Amino acid sequence: MRDLRLGLYIITHEDAGIGYGHLDVARAALDGGADALQLRGKEICGRDLHRLALRIREMADEGGGGCLFFVNDRVDIAVAAGADGLHLGQEDMPAVSARSLAGEDMIVGMSATTVKEAERAREDGADYLGVGPVFATPTKPDAVAPIGIEGLRSIREAVDLPIVAIGGVDEKNARQVFAAGADGIAVISAVTAAKDMREAVRRLRSVVDACLPGR
Repeated sequence: MRDLRLGLYIITHEDAGIGYGHLDVARAALDGGADALQLRGKEICGRDLHRLALRIREMADEGGGGCLFFVNDRVDIAVAAGADGLHLGQEDMPAVSARSLAGEDMIVGMSATTVKEAERAREDGADYLGVGPVFATPTKPDAVAPIGIEGLRSIREAVDLPIVAIGGVDEKNARQVFAAGADGIAVISAVTAAKDMREAVRRLRSVVDACLPGR
């Protein structure tokens, strides 16, 4: 099992109506001290996603390389952009197949909502799990019903992989999530809905540091 630092994991989002994009979220994440940053652009064509991934890779490197860079779903984009990792959903290819394409150095994460999915991801060779949705989330209105703190705890008890909790996690409830055994929190709206995204990341950073001393 890899020793991954994934305490504060920021996922990019874009809202043209409000006026921010993936690069704005990425900059706030890097400036605010995130441990990991994931580019998720399901609505973006391959060419534009590749361009964004290359730019975020560059930004992460300019920041000193302390923040891991992940690409959601697209193993081809992750490899082409030199990402540190790839995150896959339950409907994507198994982790073992993704690693055969991306190479042994690629960090591969898998989403899991149930104990069964978590155990299968571990068997397939995932390096970490994105577990949730823990709480209801405005960024994925079509998501499955929240699993709650007890659902998170049951997965924590079943597998020994690093767990990043996702779905409605924010500054107010993050402590509950860590108390249930999560190794990190993945957030979108807790950052993108804030008036100052950089300050929101910094505040989350403080919560993570308080809950994970020594990390």
